Order: sequence, then C-alpha cells, then structure tokens
Amino acid sequence: MQPAPHHSCWKAQLSLEFGAKADRTVVLNRNHSGPLVIQKPFYPEGAPCHIYLLHPPGGLVGGDQLILDTRLRDHSHVLMTTPGAAKFYRSAGAIAQQLQTFHLAKESLLEWLPQETIAFNNTNAATHTKVHLDNGAKFIGWEIICLGRRASGELFNSGRFVQKLELHRETKPVLIERALFEGDSKCLSSPWGLANYPTAGTMIVMPANQHLVTRIKEHVEAEPHELFSVTLMDNVLICRYLGHQAQAAKRLFIKAWNIARPQVQNIAACMPRIWNT
Repeated sequence: MQPAPHHSCWKAQLSLEFGAKADRTVVLNRNHSGPLVIQKPFYPEGAPCHIYLLHPPGGLVGGDQLILDTRLRDHSHVLMTTPGAAKFYRSAGAIAQQLQTFHLAKESLLEWLPQETIAFNNTNAATHTKVHLDNGAKFIGWEIICLGRRASGELFNSGRFVQKLELHRETKPVLIERALFEGDSKCLSSPWGLANYPTAGTMIVMPANQHLVTRIKEHVEAEPHELFSVTLMDNVLICRYLGHQAQAAKRLFIKAWNIARPQVQNIAACMPRIWNT
C-alpha cells in the first residue's frame, strides 16, 4: 500500500566503522539519526561480520533521504545486506535519495549484497553508491533495480529514477556509471536500452582476472528469456542482468558470488540467514 501524498520527510543518516579485533571483525563505532539502523552483528562463519541494514519505514517518498557512510579498517571483512526490498514510492515532485559511501582500507573486504530496489510508477528518485578502495582492498557488490511492479500490473510508464555507481582505487576512478530511467523514454523499450525488461542488475568484483570470468561463464547460465553477461575491465569483473524478476537476478548473482568469493578471499560463500526468512 502506498503512503499518502502528504508526508513529513524522513532524513536519516548512519555512520559505521568496522575493524579486526582478535579473531573477528567488530563494529567499532556507530552513529545514527533518523530511521536507519543495524541489528546486532552476526557471525555465522567465524571472523566475517554479517550486518543487516534496517530502514523501518520500509520505503521512501519525495523528499526522503537516506545516507550511509561505512568504513572498514585494515584486514576487516564485512558482509552487508538488507532484510527486504528498498522501495521508492510515487512522488508529488520532490526527489527521494539514497546515498551510500564505502571506504575500504588495505586488505579489507566489503560484500555489499542488498535486496532489490523497486521504483514505483511516478517516482522521482536517485541512488548513488561510491566505493573507495585503498591498495589491497577488495569489493564484491551488486545492485538490482525493478521498474514498476509487474506482478501487481503496474508498469513504469511515468517517473524518473537515476542510478549512479562509482568505484575508486586510491584517488583514481576505476569505474563510473550513471543510468537514467524515465517512464516515457524509448530506452526502456528499445533494443539498445532495456528492451522491455523491467529488471536490471549489476554485480562488481574487484580484484578479478580472466580465469574468474571464464569460470563464471562456464557455470552461470541464464534462462532463454533472460540476458546475462560477464566482462572484465582491467581487474574489475562486471556482471549484467536483464530480465523479468529480481529473484532470477539474485539467483544468477549468487551463483557468481559462490565462484568469486573463494578466489577473492579464499573462503567459501556463506548465505546470510535472513535471506531464508
């Protein structure tokens, strides 16, 4: 159910700092204002710290803003996910924003594996993810966007959603992307755009090599009605998905993650327990 048009804007900020202590990664500092928090850390696989990012209102409308700033110290390992989809509801005009910045010190690993983002029809929204890696830091992450709610019969034929992704090694940009989805744009239906697929996903692995690309291509295969690709740009692996369901995108990305994580960190992938609820 969508919220009423007249709405007091939610402004929320969360700052987190993680560090390696004894035999595990722990939360060293946390500060928040507004409805953006984390549950207690979980340790289903020993040293890595599993964190669930919670936004109790469940969705954003025009004027809302979520800001996440996360820092990993040397040799720390954090897996961060969400308990459910992020939702951007219809807007009367004001923009809703979700901004997340990650700073990774040397030999740290962040796995940013959120559930999908759903852009409702008539939304006006933007997300921006910035990842800053020191030398030796590692990153595995994905983001999945669903335009409209096809299961409910709602198309994305009006509105605006902007998605930005930046990856920096030291002070140098490694990957900068910007996607603009507009409900009345031909890019949603054209073959050179989304080709009428309502769900798009991007997965990043850094560092990576051609051997990893080959293994993912050999073991991760999309259904005939989906599109899935794997490319390597310098030492950054990029997986792309176009299809009809977020669950299908996650299925493929999880398969790729199962292959990538042992190469990046030399330990098997461990599914967050919350994904089974």
